[in-house]
Amino acid sequence: MTTPSTALGLRPDARTPRRWLPALALTLISLFTVGPLLAVIVLALSPEDAPTLPQAIPDSLTFDNITRVFEVGDFPRWLLNSLAYSAVSVVVILLTSSMAAYALVRKRFPGRNALLWAIVATLMVPMQATLIPTFILVARLDGVNTLWGLIMPTLANAQAVFLIRQFVRDLPDELFDAARIDGAGEWRTFSRIVLPLIRPVLATLAIFVFLWHWNDLLWPLVVGQTDEARTLTVGLATLHTETVSTAGIMSAACISFLPCLVIFVVLQRHIVAGVVSSGVKG
Repeated sequence: MTTPSTALGLRPDARTPRRWLPALALTLISLFTVGPLLAVIVLALSPEDAPTLPQAIPDSLTFDNITRVFEVGDFPRWLLNSLAYSAVSVVVILLTSSMAAYALVRKRFPGRNALLWAIVATLMVPMQATLIPTFILVARLDGVNTLWGLIMPTLANAQAVFLIRQFVRDLPDELFDAARIDGAGEWRTFSRIVLPLIRPVLATLAIFVFLWHWNDLLWPLVVGQTDEARTLTVGLATLHTETVSTAGIMSAACISFLPCLVIFVVLQRHIVAGVVSSGVKG
């Protein structure tokens, strides 16, 4: 049978299955990834007496569990502690790491390369190896069960320094020469030229650092030994020891997921802009 394409002398595209197979594979992977999240949301909105998945899906949904979770333990305090822990860490780590990366690239001083490799070498030291010495130091400074004792030991981030340094190294020297000719000092060059140009890597690191600290469990569990000093992850881990329903725990998990989603939505445009600008660089 003659088709319109053969009638016009055009051959059917034999690669058509190859075009939709990747899309089908990505769709299946997406459903497999989103499935557990949808299950958590359904359980969070289910009545407390409803059967749990995968037994059955409840006939009705309710928001009572979400409002009731704020009455469990000291949930508002846990939420504020996690927000402070993550937000302060993001701001301080991005500022100090970008300043260190700028100095390692633009400044000439003895031992610069040795200092860089020493910073990179700390990436191979697991956090568990320094946990006890760090806790002893914080305890001697009366930092246990305090917010500053939770935040301060995590502010030195070698990975952030290394990643920002790779970005700063690719900036053209002509920009710094022009700033020097215009009489700009080091701080003005750093704040007016370097920071705007490395915004994509800063946005990427902001997401990673926020997620690292928001989901951190080991260090907050060690340094926060009272109910008021706990973070949200530690508080959620202790809910199973209390008389809290599965729907209540899932509601708390949904609430803990929202800040991560918000910061990703806010910063993703900077990441996309950085990918586009790096792709057209020539």
